[in-house]
Amino acid sequence: METIQVVLDSALLRATDGAAKRARVNRSALVRDALREYLKHLETRELEARDRRGYEEHPDVSTEASDREQVAAWPGR
Repeated sequence: METIQVVLDSALLRATDGAAKRARVNRSALVRDALREYLKHLETRELEARDRRGYEEHPDVSTEASDREQVAAWPGR
């Protein structure tokens, strides 16, 4: 592992230490876990944006989806 220096304001440091204590991990472990989660979140957002752009650039104009919806629809009363 590498050692880095991170500057936090006092309120964020207190909150970090409190969260680490509640999670029963040290500050470094808490920050590593938080960064992993944030990076996973960013990757998910990027993949969703890529998919959204793909659907906008190449919309599904077939009737296949509407055909399935009609079959799955509840009959009228």
